[in-house]
Amino acid sequence: MAEIELKTAPSDFRFPTTNQSRHCFTRYIEYHKCLNAKGDGSVDCEKFARYYRSLCPGEWVDRWNEQRANGTFPGPL
Repeated sequence: MAEIELKTAPSDFRFPTTNQSRHCFTRYIEYHKCLNAKGDGSVDCEKFARYYRSLCPGEWVDRWNEQRANGTFPGPL
């Protein structure tokens, strides 16, 4: 049986409190900025994808993806 290794985003001094909402949002933005700079499928961007996926509720990501598609995303991409 293969062993499953679970990981989450590393600690980030910008987000010292237990409320990780801003950390989640920032990692999501970093991932999409990386994709814009390096292109889809960039291996360099995958770490940001792992970070935001481990921090963010799926409902938030779905809503943000929809907002990006509609051009109404509130963040700096």
